[in-house]
Amino acid sequence: MTVPKPGPPPRPADPLEAVEQAVAALDGLADRPLAEHVEAYERLHAALSEALAAGSSGGA
Repeated sequence: MTVPKPGPPPRPADPLEAVEQAVAALDGLADRPLAEHVEAYERLHAALSEALAAGSSGGA
């Protein structure tokens, strides 16, 4: 039987990096069909909301 070894706690995601990635996902959106825009903006909104929540939970 193998006993798992504890490792370091997971590193929290950098909210600024998440924002940069979310905004970068809009690159080329103008060249994509208009029908794809709503879904792209919904994904952006969700990613920005998560980054905001992660940033505010860090405490200052």
